[in-house]
Amino acid sequence: MSAPTAERTYDDGESAPYAPNLYHYDHIATDGINGFENITDEDIARFDQQGYLVINNAFTSAEAQAAIAGLLNLLSGAVAEYKGVMYERSAAGVPVEELAAEQRQDYVRKFMWFEQHDDRLHHLAHHPKLLGAVERIIGDTPHLFQDMALLKPPHIGREKPWHQDHAYFELPLNARVVGVWIALDEATTENGCMIVIPGSHRQGPVVHFKRRDFQICDTHIKNQGAVAVPLKPGGCLIFSSLTHHGTPTNNSGLRRRAVQFHYRPASAPKTSLEERMAIFGAEGKDVTC
Repeated sequence: MSAPTAERTYDDGESAPYAPNLYHYDHIATDGINGFENITDEDIARFDQQGYLVINNAFTSAEAQAAIAGLLNLLSGAVAEYKGVMYERSAAGVPVEELAAEQRQDYVRKFMWFEQHDDRLHHLAHHPKLLGAVERIIGDTPHLFQDMALLKPPHIGREKPWHQDHAYFELPLNARVVGVWIALDEATTENGCMIVIPGSHRQGPVVHFKRRDFQICDTHIKNQGAVAVPLKPGGCLIFSSLTHHGTPTNNSGLRRRAVQFHYRPASAPKTSLEERMAIFGAEGKDVTC
């Protein structure tokens, strides 16, 4: 018997129209590094200036396919204790529990906290070359503190509004936190690849508002010079937790699946929700987003 729809977990963001130029970009990233082993000191300096690095061929296509197989295994219910699947709200009313995992994934928004439940996904998150690159960037032993998979199903995969990841974390502002976004499918400008604003991390924290998501106001976005980052399967984007980034709706017929890991310096202390919201939050402000 399938589980009742009410038992599903849905992502708390909302789908709503947005201005057609919100995810305008002026450039497409063409300065990718070929593999973690080829990151130079000059590339680390470039990360400090621009807030991101593109690594092509970070993982093999076989590793990307293995990660997809790991996600589908979790989605199938094969690991009974795993409860981290979050659906798109458009799945409400659809008997997705009756579908095979291959079809069910096209209603999934996100997987959370999975890397301890599948060896293939654990392999990506703790890959020695990845951890070595992150350590060079943050200048400390990296500690994985968040793992998620971000899906944009064909036609219904909605946007992730512009934001800074640090706005979601109870960590000090001076902690060099990085995200690692790994493409499992080809991520294109048509199916919702990442878009970043170079150098935006150097502006410091920006107030976020709860609108379609916890986000920077649309009207506050200055995306002149924004860069789209298409990636082949196994390619990855490493970016600062203060870099402004977002992804548009997937209106194509192609899946866009990715995993994302966040690492903090092992020495960074935890802060509190109150401290974080004092910096990033302003729920009651009268603004138009």
